[in-house]
Amino acid sequence: MKNPSVMLPCVLFLAIFFARPAASTTLRADLTHVDSGRGFTKRELLTRMAARSTARAASLGASAQAATAPVASGGSEYLVHLGVGTPSQQAVALVLDTGSDLIWTQCACTASNCYQQALPVFKPSASGTFGTVSCTDPICGPKGGLQNYGCSKDNLCRYGYSYGDKSFTIGTIIEDTFTFSGSAVPSLRFGCGMKNGGRFTPNESGIAGFGRGPLSLPSQLNVDRFSYCLTTIGDQGSSTVFLGTPDNLGANAQSTPFAPTPATGGTSSFYYLSLQGVSVGKTLLPLTASRSDGPIIDSGTSITIFPEAVFQSLREAFVSQVPLPVANASASPIPGMLCFSTAQAADPKKVPVPKLILHLEGADWDIPTQNYLLEVEDDKGNAGALLCVVILSAGDLDMTIIGNFQQQNTHIVYDLQANKMNFAPASCDQL
Repeated sequence: MKNPSVMLPCVLFLAIFFARPAASTTLRADLTHVDSGRGFTKRELLTRMAARSTARAASLGASAQAATAPVASGGSEYLVHLGVGTPSQQAVALVLDTGSDLIWTQCACTASNCYQQALPVFKPSASGTFGTVSCTDPICGPKGGLQNYGCSKDNLCRYGYSYGDKSFTIGTIIEDTFTFSGSAVPSLRFGCGMKNGGRFTPNESGIAGFGRGPLSLPSQLNVDRFSYCLTTIGDQGSSTVFLGTPDNLGANAQSTPFAPTPATGGTSSFYYLSLQGVSVGKTLLPLTASRSDGPIIDSGTSITIFPEAVFQSLREAFVSQVPLPVANASASPIPGMLCFSTAQAADPKKVPVPKLILHLEGADWDIPTQNYLLEVEDDKGNAGALLCVVILSAGDLDMTIIGNFQQQNTHIVYDLQANKMNFAPASCDQL
């Protein structure tokens, strides 16, 4: 048996580390979409979203199968803009990822060991509040959320973090002050990534994990809830993420409990919901008795994805209720995506379309029309020639993911204390 006098200080240290005082004020930071302001056509935007969503779904599926691997986006979606260090803040742009836990940024690395990024690489030596974390610290191990960890020659905590899409980061756990739109928070622990690779793009410098584990940003800040409100993709304005969100979402707010992590094929960092049905207009779709009743609500997937059987039922329901001809497959920007031809419509914006409603436990999420139907160019470049249903099939993957395109202009609150998700329509550019 281990000596109780040795164990007691360790237990107390763990309690102190994981019990950071709750944030007394709401912290906020700006978000920008990866494609914002880059001049893409709607067809190009849709093609890029679909490609990232397919890669992300494969990552989520791989991580769920492995049960221990975290997840990276198959290309970034929304970037959190923060300042790190003092007295001069060094800018970082981190992917907001509700499917992983570690916070990290590229740091003190050479060109051969890092991917190219637009922002300057973070330099710990330039910060007066930078601190190291020893390998005897409680964070440096499974209880701190690290599965792959070790000790450097200088007794510093080393980590290796791999993702479901085979992206990775290797480096040292350090701590420093993070600044959120004017509010500074000292001593947040994060990865100083010295060797990083995979599906990363130049506009991102790392990842901010918002999952359920102890290393995530919400967990380290000890906030009861966090939220985001995403503006329309393609708009020039920024979106917002809040940590320590106020309760009041207005009269139209609804809530649904988070579902337990599936006993098999689930990962504890994800946020699962209980989906009881899907309606397309007058048609209630049959759900497969599988993981389609436990979808993941995800910031890092663009487009909502349903199991193949559900997707086909949804397709048939739209075809039967939209008074437009189905476009030729060659004209569609995405193989398998349902698009209608608007060539014969006097005014495509006045074509009657069915509602899309997700029936969650205790709530009916009436998805705004602009969050599942999009006018795009056809393959010949004719503007507005197609009206596409922005939903994808999971193919061979047996999973449902609620993507961020369907979450636009909806204030999504992750209430960690009450273990539920609150949501309400919002003008996200006004928050």
